[in-house]
Amino acid sequence: MRNRRMDDRAVTAIRALSIDAIEKAKSGHPGLPLGAAPMAYELWAHHMRHNPANPNWMNRDRFVLSAGHGSMLLYSLLYLFGYGLTTEDLASFRQWDSRTPGHPEYGHTIGVETTTGPLGQGFAAACGMAMAEAHLAARFNTPEHKIIDHRTYVLCGDGDLMEGVASEAASLAGTLKLGKLIVLYDDNEITIEGSTELAFRENVSARFEAYGWHVLEVPNGNDRDAISRALTEAKTREDRPSLIRIRTKIGYGSPKEGSASSHGAPLGEENVVKTKQVLGWPTELAPFEVPEDIKAYLSQVSERLALDEETWNELYDSWASANAECAELLERALERRDLTLDLDEMLTVLDRDEATRASSGKILNYAAGKTPFLFGGSADLAPSNNTTIKGGESFSAENPTGQTIHFGIREFAMAAMANGIAQHGALRPYVATFLVFSDYLKGAIRLSALMNQPVIYILTHDSIGVGEDGPTHQPIEHLLMLRSIPGLNVYRPAGRFETAAAWYMALMNDGPSALILSRQNISSKETSAYDALHGAYVVRDGGKTPDVLLMASGSELPVTLAAADILKEEGIQARVVSVLSMEVFEEQDTAYKESVMPPALRKRVAVEAGTTLSWHRYTGLDGKVIGIDRFGASAPGNVLFEKFGFTAPRIAESARELLAGAD
Repeated sequence: MRNRRMDDRAVTAIRALSIDAIEKAKSGHPGLPLGAAPMAYELWAHHMRHNPANPNWMNRDRFVLSAGHGSMLLYSLLYLFGYGLTTEDLASFRQWDSRTPGHPEYGHTIGVETTTGPLGQGFAAACGMAMAEAHLAARFNTPEHKIIDHRTYVLCGDGDLMEGVASEAASLAGTLKLGKLIVLYDDNEITIEGSTELAFRENVSARFEAYGWHVLEVPNGNDRDAISRALTEAKTREDRPSLIRIRTKIGYGSPKEGSASSHGAPLGEENVVKTKQVLGWPTELAPFEVPEDIKAYLSQVSERLALDEETWNELYDSWASANAECAELLERALERRDLTLDLDEMLTVLDRDEATRASSGKILNYAAGKTPFLFGGSADLAPSNNTTIKGGESFSAENPTGQTIHFGIREFAMAAMANGIAQHGALRPYVATFLVFSDYLKGAIRLSALMNQPVIYILTHDSIGVGEDGPTHQPIEHLLMLRSIPGLNVYRPAGRFETAAAWYMALMNDGPSALILSRQNISSKETSAYDALHGAYVVRDGGKTPDVLLMASGSELPVTLAAADILKEEGIQARVVSVLSMEVFEEQDTAYKESVMPPALRKRVAVEAGTTLSWHRYTGLDGKVIGIDRFGASAPGNVLFEKFGFTAPRIAESARELLAGAD
């Protein structure tokens, strides 16, 4: 169903609503909505399968506005197509408690598939969504029933394609031949500082062709017929992802058309009027007012779109009837009921003390035996990270049923793709690299936490224990960085039992988790998986009235226990506390926390092979932290621990000094 005149007016409505909201907020980015409205409308009205009455329809096409600064484009679409936004929502754009924040936020606004704004990450997350679709389709579709059969669409800009994360993701998407991924590239040749001639002269089309993409070009962004033809062709090329390069004019129709000044600032009241005149929008209409005939037309379009889900529901019911076990399995996964964990059973797979990365690998394989929905891998470090699922197959263009993803050396894209996999639904993504390279992941981990996505980050080689590889590979400040991210649970286990507890919690978490794992062996003596579920717990109580409190995490717990032994021989009673997760410990009630770290016990020593800044909340003004506030060195790990003072005598001496000061 097409009505060219009404489609034209609907495009203008998107433009008018966008500039009205930005003008009222006195803040925002009008350039992209004015330039990209035709391509977005053509996609939403005539090509994308979605149902505004059910935004969570499993088989909907996904739309990612990677250029998230153009958020009013998306909000205008959501309003006009009936996703539940109101004119009041549009009028409160960028204001406190609004459903229309400055950049699209997943879980905050209905219809937003992923949080975007940090350029390039939306592009990469969309690649993850396409990977999830390909994997699930290969596993659940039958010759008679293609119940998982949808596309992922992206609208990106020049800035997205300058970011390295988009390049990483595009390269892997081409390798994997993700034919259900279609990117609309809003090529307006403008960034904040001016023309892309300043910093971006490459042939983008040739680059994407080299990645293995199908590339189409539309020379006029207002030519919806050409855009439609390109979309139709892209949908036929399922052997590879498609990039549709659409030449637009930023700020189209405004006095600032083609100018960088239209990118990130309101047009101004006078220019809004002039823009509406050029666009043919009635200037007598109040801001945010849309003629009733446009609303009625788009309501009809939305009703037509709903028919796709009705047809699919019949297909799904037929498939579920013929494949009852598969249907139950899929439905359980979509509701995150696919995995029942038994901590006692998990512990049985850990038969000896070893590096926690090794224990982690065993538990990963245990979990893979309990649910087929684990889907992830490593940035080319699986043998070191212990993230290979034994007997599992590799995910590839030729074998999309494989569970193990080979991300290549693309850490940032790996994490951003994992967010997309999680947001697609049904799958449980995990990704792995060395802890020191979490710097590369930071932007995506932050979005995992902001969106509350249950991505599991496996970060191994957690300290100077890396040894001979030297300071470039020895994390120092990284634990502090990760612990500073709101909503991220960080676990640094001291041995196999705490590793089991960390995995148990990570698999149960609604949000993201970071498992910080050792290269070297760690004794599990005196530790408890069940007590570790509290985040921190007393490993050795030190009698009824201990003299000093010793705290440690990970590989530093055994040496801290050894220090307590030295002190005991001298008549000094030390309580020893293992701190697996500061975040989990802080969630406990006050009574429990004070039972572990009594407020009256102010002589405290914390021990961790990283920066000291994480620990002062627990040591207080009267305590000490034994850590590392400089970069490491190249030498065997055991030598480094001795040279940097992570020895029982050094810890015992620090405790003595505190007690001597008390006298």
